[in-house]
Amino acid sequence: MDEKTTGIVLRIRPLTESSLIVHWLTRELGRIATVANGARRPKSPFRGKLDLFYLCKFSFARSRRSDLHTLREVSLQETHSLLRRDLSWLEQAAHAVQLLEQTTETETPLPEFFRLLVGFLKHLPEQLPQPQTVLAFEMKVLRILGLSPNLTTRDLTAGSKQILEKFDELDWPAVSRLKPTVTQIREMEQFLRVTVSSQR
Repeated sequence: MDEKTTGIVLRIRPLTESSLIVHWLTRELGRIATVANGARRPKSPFRGKLDLFYLCKFSFARSRRSDLHTLREVSLQETHSLLRRDLSWLEQAAHAVQLLEQTTETETPLPEFFRLLVGFLKHLPEQLPQPQTVLAFEMKVLRILGLSPNLTTRDLTAGSKQILEKFDELDWPAVSRLKPTVTQIREMEQFLRVTVSSQR
């Protein structure tokens, strides 16, 4: 029996001359991979419905022999087309996806991560590209994982500590209104780079 869920396309790659492998982050099932048979054919029913960061409702047949399932039907809900107007937005979205892939296991329910990524992708094109958006995403991921960093370290100045605390607490519009200095951005980037790397 086919299963139904809602998911965001994380990654796509060719499988054969006519088919694709599509990696998803879903609300109920976490990260899963499906085969879209015939998706590269001109008259495929999947045509125009599968691309990076697309939000879709879809059905699939679960494989009994592997973690690669068969995609059945796709209903496109949101393309996040505004992301494609600025390369920086795409780069930030790709960074978020990479972080999720590196810190989560496949086929494990990840509802908080799903909500986080949905909100992040919606927020990105609502203001000019800002480095703090990615830093806030990293802080929120660490908190969901139960790995919130120790901010009492001497590696951070008082101002950077306060901003990192706010990154975890505030919603996306509030994060975009913060005004960290260039020095603070660099300091926080270095701190989170080390922290995130230690959890991979």
